[in-house]
Amino acid sequence: MTSTAATDSPPYPHLFTPLDLGFTTIRNRVLMGSMHTGLEDRAKDFPRLAAYFAERAAGGVGLIVTGGFSPNLVGWLKPFGGKLSWPWEARPHKFVTKAVHEHGAKICAQLLHAGRYGYHPLTVAPSKIKAPINPFTPRALSARGIERQINAYANAAKLARDAGYDGVEIMGSEGYFINEFTAPRTNKRDDAWGGTPEKRMRFAVEIVRRVREAVGPDFIIIYRLSLLDLVEDGNQWDEIVQQAKAVEAAGATIINSGIGWHEARVPTIVTSVPRAAFVDVTAKLKPHVRVPLVATNRINMPEVAEGILAAGKADMVSLARPLLADPQWAAKARAGTPQAINTCIACNQACLDHVFENKLASCLVNPRACHETDLAYRKTFAPKTVAVVGAGPAGLACATVAAERGHRVTLFDAADEIGGQFNYAKRIPGKEEFHETLRYFRHRLEETRVDVKRSTPATVADLTGFDEVVLATGITPRRVAFPGADHAKVVSYADVLSGRVTVGARAALIGAGGIGFDVAEYLTHEGHSPSLDPARWMAEWGVDPTFEARGSLVKAQPEPPAREVWLLQRSPGKPGARLGKTSGWVHRATLKAKQVKMLGGVEYLGVDDVGLRIKVDGAEHLLPVDHVVVCAGQEPRRELQADLIAAGKTPHLVGGADVAAELDAKRAIDQGSRLAARL
Repeated sequence: MTSTAATDSPPYPHLFTPLDLGFTTIRNRVLMGSMHTGLEDRAKDFPRLAAYFAERAAGGVGLIVTGGFSPNLVGWLKPFGGKLSWPWEARPHKFVTKAVHEHGAKICAQLLHAGRYGYHPLTVAPSKIKAPINPFTPRALSARGIERQINAYANAAKLARDAGYDGVEIMGSEGYFINEFTAPRTNKRDDAWGGTPEKRMRFAVEIVRRVREAVGPDFIIIYRLSLLDLVEDGNQWDEIVQQAKAVEAAGATIINSGIGWHEARVPTIVTSVPRAAFVDVTAKLKPHVRVPLVATNRINMPEVAEGILAAGKADMVSLARPLLADPQWAAKARAGTPQAINTCIACNQACLDHVFENKLASCLVNPRACHETDLAYRKTFAPKTVAVVGAGPAGLACATVAAERGHRVTLFDAADEIGGQFNYAKRIPGKEEFHETLRYFRHRLEETRVDVKRSTPATVADLTGFDEVVLATGITPRRVAFPGADHAKVVSYADVLSGRVTVGARAALIGAGGIGFDVAEYLTHEGHSPSLDPARWMAEWGVDPTFEARGSLVKAQPEPPAREVWLLQRSPGKPGARLGKTSGWVHRATLKAKQVKMLGGVEYLGVDDVGLRIKVDGAEHLLPVDHVVVCAGQEPRRELQADLIAAGKTPHLVGGADVAAELDAKRAIDQGSRLAARL
């Protein structure tokens, strides 16, 4: 891709066309979607929140939507979470709005009432129905209580205007409070607020109408409408269209697409979801409304966004996690340098998983996200020569950050390509996005002028002349010790994912952590992954491609497994229990659909020509497998450490060379980046 300066037309013309709303204009079609970070919950964190948003505004985004703020106490996401119901709660927001406006972007505060998803005992809902993902049962609201909730929204919107926001987003999707009113699944009322589609949507319409009355005509109101509930007894398409028309008439400026409830058993944002998988439902709504529509979910590169807009399927595109990964996403797209974008790989490990664990959100590929004030890559006044050994995620992060700061960096790797363990991960069906991270690092190595020595195993003699030596040498797969462990059919996961071994029709995997699950997915899929084909993916997960069915759910039609697989773990309990909170269930459901037999509490008795002998609950079993794939952890590679110390060097250890637990790219990139920031 050539730069904008070298061509007569911009590379993504639709993406960077201003959007005229009548009373105001948004400078382009990039909306930074709402995402809770943990910085919203305490006033003392608002300067950090301002720095986080300011960096994205400076990076060229057009419109920002904050994480959710409850309009009242009962709407809290969690006790003492972000709330906007009193004037003194609005004051800290001025840090945020001022910082964003200084960089030419606009910003809306999201008003999010958690309803039955609130993690506290004060929750309220249209009906007394507990969410399957929450231990708290909500209290059903009276008619007077409903009026109080509507007034709370209007009050919060007025406070947002006072705080300097350009508008608000009213969260009406994802199974939160308003969505609970619109869906028969959660609204069992028979009064003026339930019983028919018109009465169920009345709550949403009244909120938009009264918010508009409170803020006046020159204030953006985004309504986040659930276009796909993806739950049983969700909304039907004709009801969704009716809702869209009604909220438009009530005063909405923009309608943003909401996809899936949090309790849905269909994934909507993990990396195995195809890019722009749900954009056609936004396009289906477009003929029915006049206000701009926003497409969302798994739009992570500018060519995808441009294609959506050029085809007329939406008027804006929403990117949340992609702007965690790269705050300069819009500027790089405008400059015609998409190869420079640090692409979101939709892993959820440092963003959503952190939020659900009550940790501050960040990003696996960009550890500065939400840490802009404490992790800075400042230019050094004392450049050093730095040797980094190992071009896996930790080494790549360390080398490029150190070089960005002005150090003279040489990167050694024994392999002929960079990436380390990422070269295995990118081969897993549904993890194709990992290719993008390696593309980004290849660009960064060139951009920061790192001297890369591939196919070069570093020796102590190579390293003693450097001021600093960083060992990012990674791991070696752990071997197992039981009778027959040296049998020809016992192989490592690295042998399988590298292509050195072709696994037979039946396989047993020893180790049911992240690696074991990845290898199981690799072995049970054949050919191209459904993640690259939205039609196949929707069939596998039971999503109605016409979006006409109630909740857009139909019978799932998983493709048959390519192999018969047993996934085994020594520890008792359910395999995969320690996988990521927001993505682990997807992996477990995928393997269940592929008929993988998952067993915990396994004792390994041995391998012979017949197969793998195991004992479970005191009973012995023979698994007649062709291969036994060992996925039972790793050991750190530190061969150079002792010799370097003997030679008078004190090497730094990062990534797997430091801690070789379950492969952890999040920790590796963070550790490598933070070390480079200190050198």
